[in-house]
Amino acid sequence: MSDRPAIFSFFAGSGFLDLGFETSGFNIVYVNEIFKPFIAAYRYSREVLKLPQPEYGYDDGEVADVSKLIAGLEAKRLHELVKDCRKSHNIVGFIGGPPCPDFSVGGKNKGHLGDNGKLSAAYIELICCNLPDFFLFENVKGLWRTKKHRLFFDSLKQKLIQTGYILTERLINAIEYGVPQNRERIILVGFRNSLIKNKIITKGYFNWENNILYPQQKVFAYPWCKSEPFQENSLLPCPEGIPQELTVEYWFIKNDVLNHPHAQHYFKPRAGIAKFAVVDEGDDTKKSFKRLHRWRYSPTACYGNNEVHLHPYKVRRISVAEALAIQSLPANFVLPEDMSLTNMFKTIGNGVPYLASKALAQSILNFLANR
Repeated sequence: MSDRPAIFSFFAGSGFLDLGFETSGFNIVYVNEIFKPFIAAYRYSREVLKLPQPEYGYDDGEVADVSKLIAGLEAKRLHELVKDCRKSHNIVGFIGGPPCPDFSVGGKNKGHLGDNGKLSAAYIELICCNLPDFFLFENVKGLWRTKKHRLFFDSLKQKLIQTGYILTERLINAIEYGVPQNRERIILVGFRNSLIKNKIITKGYFNWENNILYPQQKVFAYPWCKSEPFQENSLLPCPEGIPQELTVEYWFIKNDVLNHPHAQHYFKPRAGIAKFAVVDEGDDTKKSFKRLHRWRYSPTACYGNNEVHLHPYKVRRISVAEALAIQSLPANFVLPEDMSLTNMFKTIGNGVPYLASKALAQSILNFLANR
């Protein structure tokens, strides 16, 4: 029997969450992603990183429709895979972040009735049907903070509790784990009652704080740079009194973004580029055309719906290489050359920041080791 807990991954995207779990000691055995360009990127990145292929392979396209995995032949197949996995692994877990636009404050706000919103309920149903030893559910803070969405979230948790799970949740911010980005997300973790011998994890058995490197109260109290007039290719030394490792410039240098395979992968508009030069460095107050400050963390990496993030000191949008750095991916993480720019930025913005996923995985691993 393997001591490495097995992971069934759902809504896997290009594998940011999975990579954090894998490098922390988990074994990714099954990958589910309905959007073919993302699953192609997942496969490609694993090959480049020389990671083994999942034991039970990949489900993509219609086969990966989570709403269909709770009934019919697809459901039976998944159930058999989980059953087979238990023969060789002591612990089996599910991880996933269902698409979240329907719960986002800036999204369509359709909630659980939207096409994406329904997938959250389907994922919870999938957990209740297959009874993994533990699960992780990731979503936007709107699911927690908007009243009607909160009621839906509470109903999902009640279903999990009735099925035999003990739950713990936290509104995390990726910056707490060393990611150069202000990105809040709900993380719900559950463990089978029988697995943890009825311990009440809400009383401290599960340690959310252990892998936090930069407590939020302290992080946001630093004298961060505000904004200053944009000057192309300007030089600006890092000010004292801030953690340099939480700045975008630190990560641009760390990942050598100018020599990265994706250094030239950025949108080049035919018109309107003059507008890029009039936005101050660090002015991220507008919905679109946010210019990053080199010596500050990035706002949430979200590159859809006309949200444009500009390079701190160049007259252009940020590159794919720079976006990957902002998501704290390793410097050698790459996407397929033939992937469209739109899909590259979409999968990056959708992904769980690597260092955040790594820290969450470590918290779960520590809990499982000490249960």
